[in-house]
Amino acid sequence: MQVDLGKNYFELFGLPVSFELDTSSLTERYRDLQRSVHPDRFANASDRERRLSMQQASLVNEAHRALKDPLQRARYMLSLQGIDIHDESNTVMDGMFLMEQMELREELDAITGKDDPLAALAEFIAGIESRIAERVQKLTGLFANVNDENLQQAHGLSLQLQFLYRLREEAESREESLL
Repeated sequence: MQVDLGKNYFELFGLPVSFELDTSSLTERYRDLQRSVHPDRFANASDRERRLSMQQASLVNEAHRALKDPLQRARYMLSLQGIDIHDESNTVMDGMFLMEQMELREELDAITGKDDPLAALAEFIAGIESRIAERVQKLTGLFANVNDENLQQAHGLSLQLQFLYRLREEAESREESLL
């Protein structure tokens, strides 16, 4: 089986372009594609075939990573619509979310001074997970009905998710340092 390097990630996996994904279908299709293009299968092939196999396996891995993660999937779907989430010129951020960011940062910084910082960190991380799940749910609704307004809201929510992912990583790192 050959992988068409020009297809978008959804086409590559034979899935509809949708934020809401059947993760078991994604995983099953990923395994099928990897079995067919894995470089080990081409160990005795020509240089050209081995190189093509590596490119295809790399694309399949990249596409799988992007589609299985809600933040990366949202970014990818926005890019399919011509919206660059990495656009540094777009610094417009929801004022309410900016306040939420400051409060969350202050809350995380105050945890180390608590009597049981591990319990406080676990509770903090659970709260971040809840906020992430809430935004993923909203993104599902926005991408279900694509229009300019919904895409702009999805862009804003993606930036919020990006912040929450980083904050979760920071909290998990602090948790590990306390163990």
